[in-house]
Amino acid sequence: MKVKLARLMPMAYLFTVITILIFSCNSRTKNVTPWVELFDGKTLNGWNHLGGEATYSVQDEAIIGTSKLNTPNTFLVTDNLYKDFILELEYKVDSKLNSGIQIRSNSLPQYQNGRVHGYQIEIDPSKRAWSGGIYDEGRRDWLYNLKKNPEAQKAYKQNDWNHYRIEAIGDTIKTWINDVPAAYLVDDYTSSGFIGLQVHDIAGKKEKEGTQVAWRNIKIITQNVENYAKKSNLEPRLLINNLSLQEKEKGWKMLWDGTSTNGWRGAKLDKFPESRWEIENGVLTVLASGGQESTNGGDIVT
Repeated sequence: MKVKLARLMPMAYLFTVITILIFSCNSRTKNVTPWVELFDGKTLNGWNHLGGEATYSVQDEAIIGTSKLNTPNTFLVTDNLYKDFILELEYKVDSKLNSGIQIRSNSLPQYQNGRVHGYQIEIDPSKRAWSGGIYDEGRRDWLYNLKKNPEAQKAYKQNDWNHYRIEAIGDTIKTWINDVPAAYLVDDYTSSGFIGLQVHDIAGKKEKEGTQVAWRNIKIITQNVENYAKKSNLEPRLLINNLSLQEKEKGWKMLWDGTSTNGWRGAKLDKFPESRWEIENGVLTVLASGGQESTNGGDIVT
């Protein structure tokens, strides 16, 4: 029997080709970032209107918010709620109009008749230039301003498109404006909520009537977000067991510092109990006693 063999590719060459193909596939896999578009560029599908009577429309693949006289802050918010995410978008705002991006925000009937409240990433075209700072809308006011961050203040581009990156992962919120780190906050006040676009109230100021803010290229990552997080060179501001700037100004004080037993003692002791209490990661915990009163941690008092 005669057998005809096809011409064989040299093994060294074949190995090289296979290696290149594998490397190419792996590179493509690693470079695929799981962005999801929140705005389709044509409609407001997936968004709804809350608050005041300012208007929202779509023009040239951008969402346009237009101010209106004598109406409260107005918000266009996502139908979905988000917990951990990375959000990127671009915006352009009239120099006379204040605005912001709501994250982990809510509107609840039991809270001030449904008032929108939560973290807001500031859009501030004024001379103060705190764009990228973190404000607590409807609650605690400023949490992280840009007084000590001149680089971020300079990064804002007046009357032009600006790019935001916002990371909300666990108890940490980090922001960038045009790739410059702006804010770095650690706070566990709210863990989830909607994303919103704000048109700030202009009261009765006719010179601001009809001023506009525009947003475009709004996209989000919600899967394996830790894998796509960026490092920030800013020092974090810790609000866990701490106070916001406004709370300090109003005279609030912490009863517990989050790290020690200072200021507390056992109810029937002149010092803190020696056992059955634990301080870990900013949380004070009384440990289980198995139902035996004689072995529990006991009450503590200031």
